Amino acid sequence: MSLHELVDFARSHSAYYQKAFAHLPEKLPEDLISILPLTDSNHFWEANTLHNNTLLTSEMKGGIVFKSGGTTGAPKFSVFTRQEWSHFCHTFARGLEAGGLTNNERVANLFYAGELYASFIFIMKSFEEARPDTLHLPLAGSASPETVIKTIQDFNVTTVAGTPTLLVQLAETIASKGLTTPSLRRFLFGGESLYEDQRARLLEILPQIKIQSIGYASVDAGLLGYADDSCGPEEHRTFGRETIYEIINEETGEVIERVGVEGKAYITYLDRKLMPIIRYPVGDRACWSEEKGVSLDRRFKLLGRSEEAARIGPVSVYYDDVHEIFYKESILDNRYALSGFQLILKHFDKKDQLVVRLSPSHLGLVEKDWVEKLLKARPMLNDEFNRGNIHLPHVEIVKHADLEKNPRTGKLKRVIDLRKS
Repeated sequence: MSLHELVDFARSHSAYYQKAFAHLPEKLPEDLISILPLTDSNHFWEANTLHNNTLLTSEMKGGIVFKSGGTTGAPKFSVFTRQEWSHFCHTFARGLEAGGLTNNERVANLFYAGELYASFIFIMKSFEEARPDTLHLPLAGSASPETVIKTIQDFNVTTVAGTPTLLVQLAETIASKGLTTPSLRRFLFGGESLYEDQRARLLEILPQIKIQSIGYASVDAGLLGYADDSCGPEEHRTFGRETIYEIINEETGEVIERVGVEGKAYITYLDRKLMPIIRYPVGDRACWSEEKGVSLDRRFKLLGRSEEAARIGPVSVYYDDVHEIFYKESILDNRYALSGFQLILKHFDKKDQLVVRLSPSHLGLVEKDWVEKLLKARPMLNDEFNRGNIHLPHVEIVKHADLEKNPRTGKLKRVIDLRKS
């Protein structure tokens, strides 16, 4: 549908958007996108609740529901009608085809399944929707590397799809056990960034492998991008017919069109009505890597996470959830009242690490105690550490003056992504 139709529908059927768009004229102008407000993710999720929901445009009846992350008492969820879900996967499949998917490709799917996670069944359905006739081997992320390797050998698997963390683990097992996988030609990664040290190690172990992004999407924002042969590392193309992908200067609100200028990514998904996504913050920073007008599906480059969430290996950690964990604990003891904190994302030895920089009123806090609180509230961090997929999270106790701030505005930087430094 058109942007005008989406906005009219959202403000007519969603109390949240009715309030957000109250300033809009009844007859919408042609240049509508320029007067639409940017969605505040906190307000969005406060409205999108399991009970007394004011965001959705109708009741949840048919379709499918996924968990979109969150660790506190009110988990975030994302819902699609049956038609929207089918369209989502069908369009993503078009991106798989643009990335070189061919007939008779044998694909081992190592994405995560269960507990309302979307990635495994999303990738599975997208392969089914694609025109090339592929053989799908649904192993899932819980399969051991040994099981995956045996399946690759038994079925002459040509392509393995999964998170970079799992792909590196798989390659390391192949190397350590001296195994061979002569049929294997391609790794398709998604769900997190693939860093240069990981890419180099994969190619060192399996020099014949072509490494590509499987595509760029999220369960809340939906379709974000696909990779074709013109895309370099961290580059994707927009789904220009189905979405409006914007890069915006977060300090001035200016829409960035120039190549190479960094900003915060926002998405408008034109074919989603039950849970409208309109100028929604993707959670990433990006820049255009192709001039406007060259292609409807304009090419852009991802530059790290923005301030909504951190992705540590395969684990999503939301800033607001960490706020809830630590501030709730600090209230219990006034000595430990927090004046601020920020999330630092690091990458070394082919693994990610989350560092939480805390500024308490009492500097005698023991960092270990706060790590335990974090792992208890977000057990998947501990699980992935025990599997050897990420480094153990670390907590730094600092003075408030040592928290990093924006030099122009003086605002506290909530998430600092150092992984591409």
